[in-house]
Amino acid sequence: MTTSTTTSITSVFIIILLLLSTDATTTTLDSDVSALKAIKAAIDPTTIPSYSCLASWNFTSDPCSYHHVDHFLCGLSCSGNRVTQLTFDRAGYVGTLSPLVSKLTQLITIDISDNKFSGPIPSSLFSLPNLQTLNLRSNSFSGTIPSDISNLKSIQALDISHNSLSGSLPNTLSSLPLTRLDLSFNNLTGPIPKLPKNLLELAIKSNSLSGFLPKPSFSDLTQLEVVELSDNSLTGAIPGWFLLQQSLQQVNLANNGFTGIEISKPINSNLIAVDIGYNKIVGYLPVNLSAYPVLSSLSLRYNQLHGPIPPEFSQKATLKRLFLDGNYLSGLPPKEFFSKKSSVSGSLGDNCLKNCPISSQLCLKSQKPSSICQQAYGGKGKQKS
Repeated sequence: MTTSTTTSITSVFIIILLLLSTDATTTTLDSDVSALKAIKAAIDPTTIPSYSCLASWNFTSDPCSYHHVDHFLCGLSCSGNRVTQLTFDRAGYVGTLSPLVSKLTQLITIDISDNKFSGPIPSSLFSLPNLQTLNLRSNSFSGTIPSDISNLKSIQALDISHNSLSGSLPNTLSSLPLTRLDLSFNNLTGPIPKLPKNLLELAIKSNSLSGFLPKPSFSDLTQLEVVELSDNSLTGAIPGWFLLQQSLQQVNLANNGFTGIEISKPINSNLIAVDIGYNKIVGYLPVNLSAYPVLSSLSLRYNQLHGPIPPEFSQKATLKRLFLDGNYLSGLPPKEFFSKKSSVSGSLGDNCLKNCPISSQLCLKSQKPSSICQQAYGGKGKQKS
């Protein structure tokens, strides 16, 4: 081996050693370290199991070092010397979220779901300029959603479901660049405000939202695919424009106080599943629902619908699940439902139908007593057949 070759190899080794040495001495920004210390200190130490991520947070080591063996094994991620993710395990941590989380200005993701954090969500959290995902699901956070949530200029996904939030939804929600919003299973009240225009999925089920479905709140949502607003206190008629939103695929408005429904014939609709069960909707079964080209699942169970079942529903090839039980539908059910070619499941029971064959699973639930049906149709002999 020549002297020049030996020198070259030696130089390469020196460079590698220097790189390793530099990597090993990388130190996390002091403000990030102090924020992490505050976050851990705000958690009851008796609820930090020995096997958990937070148990491995030992500040004798550098959090963003790439050579951890015993310390900072999980719970955070870094880019260079900055913390970019807080992703806690589901260890049952009890405590509050320290306001000093706002010092982690390079955070992209916060996920502390399925723990036992309580108290208000610190408003300082909403100042994080790069935060894209905030998941506080299944904790015990309380208080209101402050209007300065609008400061989350990069937020894409927000999940604060299964907590104890109260008050109304802030009007500033509309300015967020959200694609996914889940505020379900809280104690939120009041009307639905104007919503973020980039939404793909909206879920605010099991709250106490009230009022009508306001068109201005949904008017800019051209990409909205999923709407989950069941188990609230929404009222009035479901307006004709609602199901015509061009990207809608799934809608659940069950368990509210809707009293009417307006259905217009669709144009190029993508609607697959609709649940409007357990409301107070009166009138006839809207035949225009059968015109939605890819509709596969429909529930209007336990409303106050009268009149016959339009034959168009039994002739619809895409319809696989149909729940119309618990109404006052009358007359003979369309015979196509009971042919060997039919693949529709669901229920037509607890209505006022005539000759619904008990050999069909659609008719397993019995019909209403004739006395109730006669009363619903204004007296004997007035029931439609």
